[in-house]
Amino acid sequence: MKNPTFVLIVALSCMAGCNKSAGPVASSNASSPKSSDAVQQKLQEYSGAAATDCGRLNVQATADQSKTAADCAVQANQSKHPFHVAYDMPGMAVGVAGNAEGKLFTVQSQGTGSSASLTSGDCPSQLRVAASGRVTCIAPGDMGSMGGSHAAGAMPPGMQNPHAAGTPTPK
Repeated sequence: MKNPTFVLIVALSCMAGCNKSAGPVASSNASSPKSSDAVQQKLQEYSGAAATDCGRLNVQATADQSKTAADCAVQANQSKHPFHVAYDMPGMAVGVAGNAEGKLFTVQSQGTGSSASLTSGDCPSQLRVAASGRVTCIAPGDMGSMGGSHAAGAMPPGMQNPHAAGTPTPK
């Protein structure tokens, strides 16, 4: 994005009416980092204007918020209704979108500000809810796809889910 005015216009227009939700929307209590705006734009591009916004959660999201977002995405996916959901974590944002044909896409942004890098493409696996409670389409153990952002070992120290299988418990 070379034109900050364009980003601002898109962000303001989305605040005014992009959330065409046909279901529950989970939201986070903290605002998303600026680098994640590209994630949201790409998710909306993949899912389309009539998509259900299943939420944008940060790492402090409650279990209820995570479950609401996951249920929304899974139900939309099962009925082949377009949707998108995103998660903000320290230094990265990830999201999943589905279109009206039932095709799934994944988006990931690493870094912040102008140094952020965006990666996106077709999902390598089926939609599932990871042990973290986040919706993903990265198969367990598939560390090569999209940087393996949902694998327990790929999370920054202190952000790992101690209840996930194979995750060492900090001492």
